[in-house]
Amino acid sequence: MRSAVLLLLLVSSGASAVVIRDDVPDLQYRMAASEFPALADMPGEGHGVLIAPLWVLTAAHVVDRHHAVGVVVVAGAPRAVRNVFIHPGFRKPPQTMIDSALASGDWEPFFEFMASSDDIALVQLAEPVLDVAPARIYNGDALGKVVRIMGRGATGTGVTGHHLYAPQRTDLRHGYNKISVSEDRWIGYRFDKPPNALPLEASTGSGDSGGPILVATGDEWHVAGLMAWKRVVVTGTELHPGKYGETVFGVRLGNYADWIEKLIADGGISGTSR
Repeated sequence: MRSAVLLLLLVSSGASAVVIRDDVPDLQYRMAASEFPALADMPGEGHGVLIAPLWVLTAAHVVDRHHAVGVVVVAGAPRAVRNVFIHPGFRKPPQTMIDSALASGDWEPFFEFMASSDDIALVQLAEPVLDVAPARIYNGDALGKVVRIMGRGATGTGVTGHHLYAPQRTDLRHGYNKISVSEDRWIGYRFDKPPNALPLEASTGSGDSGGPILVATGDEWHVAGLMAWKRVVVTGTELHPGKYGETVFGVRLGNYADWIEKLIADGGISGTSR
């Protein structure tokens, strides 16, 4: 078996909910939206995080696939969008590169391409959100930290994985993992199988892009990253997303603190909206 690299929005039409252990009941992974009200639902699928009253942070490839983003949902309420700012360093992988990898099973060129892209975007809302407290960005080093992940898309277990074309908006689930990679643009974690797994060990899949990777800080959950892409298990040219052994990568927000702070401080003047 080898690893293939997949955007969490690459093969399906959108961004999976949390993929869980095969020996733990699904009910234990369910969560109420009120547990983290700053979670935003993007159009169709994919997520973001409210980090200021007028600003939602997400992965660039979540919004890049839309001609325009008119509304996002925060705490169950639709919020009108004024502008979308995609990081100038974001690069969309060419379809020819994806097709070649799918045909040959050689994903290394795609891996190198993704590792060099700045997959982050800020969504400016038309009106401030006053009924939800924005999440704070984590300022420390997440390496070795147990993190919390969440999402609403298709689900599965580490044994079965998840289907590439399963429904992308279902019940909200959450789970945990441990950061094993934290450098430059990315933080990442591996989906381990029992007995080496956390009690609520989880991974993500196609449907959770842009969702938060959270670190506990006191009694709050701070955002260390945004889910973006992963290396999935592959045999030959057959992909097995969601199975034990895959590694998920998220955008490391500490790498983009200056860009985020400047855009928010000047109301988007320093950025180019789409």
